[in-house]
Amino acid sequence: MAALGAVLAASQVQALDRIDFSVAQGDGTLTEALRNASLLVAAERDDQTDPQDLFAAAQADYAQLLGTLYAAGHYSGIITIKIDGREAAGIAPLDAPRKIGVIAVAIDPGPAFRFSRADIAPLARGTDLPEEFAVGQVAESGAIRSAATAGIDGWRDRGHAKAAATGQDITADHRSATLSARLVLTPGPKLRFGPLIVEGQERMRLDRIRAIAGLPTGQTFSPGELDLAATRLRRTGVFKSVTLAEADTITAPDLLPITATVVEDKTRRYSLGAEVASFDGVTLSGYWLHRNLLGGAERLRVYGEVANLGAQASGTDYTLGVTLDRPATFTPDTTVGIIAEIGHVDDLDYSADTASVGLTATQIFSTELTARTGLTYDYSKGRDGVSDFEFRNISVPLGLTWDRRDDPVSATRGFYLEAEAKPFLGFDTTDSGVRLSWDARAYRGFGSDRFVLAARLQGGAIYGASLLGTPRGELFHSGGGGSVRGQPYNSLGIDVLRINNETSRIGGTFYLGSQLEARVRVTEKIGIVGFYDFGQVGINGFFDDQTNSHAGAGLGLRYDTGFGPIRLDVAQPVGGTTGEGVQIYVGLGQAF
Repeated sequence: MAALGAVLAASQVQALDRIDFSVAQGDGTLTEALRNASLLVAAERDDQTDPQDLFAAAQADYAQLLGTLYAAGHYSGIITIKIDGREAAGIAPLDAPRKIGVIAVAIDPGPAFRFSRADIAPLARGTDLPEEFAVGQVAESGAIRSAATAGIDGWRDRGHAKAAATGQDITADHRSATLSARLVLTPGPKLRFGPLIVEGQERMRLDRIRAIAGLPTGQTFSPGELDLAATRLRRTGVFKSVTLAEADTITAPDLLPITATVVEDKTRRYSLGAEVASFDGVTLSGYWLHRNLLGGAERLRVYGEVANLGAQASGTDYTLGVTLDRPATFTPDTTVGIIAEIGHVDDLDYSADTASVGLTATQIFSTELTARTGLTYDYSKGRDGVSDFEFRNISVPLGLTWDRRDDPVSATRGFYLEAEAKPFLGFDTTDSGVRLSWDARAYRGFGSDRFVLAARLQGGAIYGASLLGTPRGELFHSGGGGSVRGQPYNSLGIDVLRINNETSRIGGTFYLGSQLEARVRVTEKIGIVGFYDFGQVGINGFFDDQTNSHAGAGLGLRYDTGFGPIRLDVAQPVGGTTGEGVQIYVGLGQAF
């Protein structure tokens, strides 16, 4: 009984009846902002009942709510917070209540003040001030801070790294509900980049860190160049963290040293992946990576894939390859590498052993735009439905990628464009020509991105080489998860009349494909997708008489794991003659 009494007494001490929160003459936006800022509202939401915690939240709420009023331009607001009828600000900490029943928060925002003066000087030429920092606009405190930041950034963009706000005159006139704001900036001297000092490196060589960063020592200071140097170091994958800090002091006459503090990550990592399709079987893939092979951020990658395990209409494909890439070769934004790969293809139309070796070069123009080229020797030997073949050629692929998606894993806005021109020179029975291909994707979200329309258009063409003189792996097919769901993998091609009136099916020299998805997020984790896919393959053009086409449609389920959605698609043919029945696809990430 004594124990039960103690429990009841404790629950009585910590009982909280309610928290009343009211805003006089406040619009919905301001009321919502105040509620979101209130520590007491957060405590009620989290079911906190301890009197000490509630008392501390009440006393801290004055500053929280006042800052929110200032941010909305209300400088004459009145805030009262009463704990069981007593003003929280008047309760001494040692007199904190042992029991709290009702907390009443009442806010009178007062009128929204407007700028009667909005000056900031001196400004660098070309500085863009925020539109809200102007006479007649609501005098939000954030507008003043944004104006100061814009003014400082304007000077920093012109090389004045130590620009600062050194004075302010801000006066509120409560009778007219206006605010006079005058800010003073001090640009400081125009500076140049000094030496790059590196701290924290263990295995990375100092000369390679400086080469990768590409900081233009001796040139005029630029915040953009400073950010770009940090980005270059991060994208090597060698470092867990990278920070670049400007020195507090200037080295005579006008040099500003920069300190790079880095923390190196583990040198090795591996990845495994799997996709399942009911007709095409299982695809297993993986790679092993060394991020810093020789101490200069050289990336050695060994990768492999086994595809179409248990496929109903084709054999098993496999690939084994190795790449070695070296960043900051020739320029800080140029990566040069070598690649070697062997494989076996057992497709519906043909089977072949393949091998390739080559050099690659990638130029990063920005976070959105990348170009690539290379020199590759390709070899394939196998048999199609009629005869043996052997192809040998050298190619010079030229590619460009423009990525404006908001999220590469599950985009809701933006677009993605990839195009490649691949001239190739054939030997012996291999023709010469050029292979063109492209992949365009666009995304548009509606209703806070709970509904997303996603569209994809793929295509390709081969010019200069005959159909039978083109390496089989360069020809175009359609069907499967990457093109037309509901149709078997690479099931659409061209029927060709061969020697002795025998007919065989191979890929085409012209291809068009499209995919359209409507994605709806049902909950924060679960989404559903409706989709329609179309593909066509031809030999004399995109729309000639010998062009074949097919289509598929279906529904999908997505579950967001935090690092990418798990994808389940169920599709069936809705056009063409290459497949029948239902196809099921399971994988990680959106279809495109």
